[in-house]
Amino acid sequence: MNDETNKGEDTVDHKLKLAAAIGAAAILTITSVTTYAAEIKVLSTQATEEAYRELVPEFEKATGNKVTTIFTGTLDANKRLAAGESYDLLIMAASAIDEHIKGGKVVPGSRVDLAKSGVGVGVKSGAPKPDISTTEALKKSILAAKSIGYSTGPSGVYVISLFQRLGVADDIKGKLKQTPTGVFVGSIIASGEAEIGFQQVSELSHFAGVDYVGPLPSDVQQFTMFSSGIIGGAKEADGAKALVKFITGPAAAAAFKKRGMEPG
Repeated sequence: MNDETNKGEDTVDHKLKLAAAIGAAAILTITSVTTYAAEIKVLSTQATEEAYRELVPEFEKATGNKVTTIFTGTLDANKRLAAGESYDLLIMAASAIDEHIKGGKVVPGSRVDLAKSGVGVGVKSGAPKPDISTTEALKKSILAAKSIGYSTGPSGVYVISLFQRLGVADDIKGKLKQTPTGVFVGSIIASGEAEIGFQQVSELSHFAGVDYVGPLPSDVQQFTMFSSGIIGGAKEADGAKALVKFITGPAAAAAFKKRGMEPG
């Protein structure tokens, strides 16, 4: 009888120990998963914003990682980096990524091209659409406009040089309205402050209150590639690389294409 009792006690004790071991393993598993989840900090200019906003929640759901992103203009992004603000990933024009690699802010070899965008033209919703079907028609429409909006980003830099090429720079000097860094040209078109405006197709083509006229004629069009780069000293470099891999995967291409961008 005592032998049977001892055997029963041993069995109960074994089960208790087994349950405790399983419980401990479960806690360790949960802890490791929680620890693995990364918070990835991204600094990005705005050309890829709409596509990016569509893709990031899918990445977060698939990986359990959290992505925190600041969207701003090129000039402000550069100021933030110069001030030593901490991020894991930078997204902006490829040429700017290259400059930050040279300057030691971005890790050499980490640049990945996301998508490219041309420059587009927009007017206020309901306003007559100017003829931009040819370079000559574009020139006439620029001269006829009462006010012209452009940005501080790559598209703005380009259209200023384009106005010079077209020989209209002096004639329209008093009509130009440049948005502050981080402010979409669409906002001053929609408000009526600018009768016509120029910005990346991805930023202008779906802007509320703006009727998209179309891209610049092919012979004066310029495409800008937007790329990512890992920030030097990034705390979540692996998480940032995983994010880049996700938003450049085949399934992500449609998000860029619907915004008028061509995946890199």
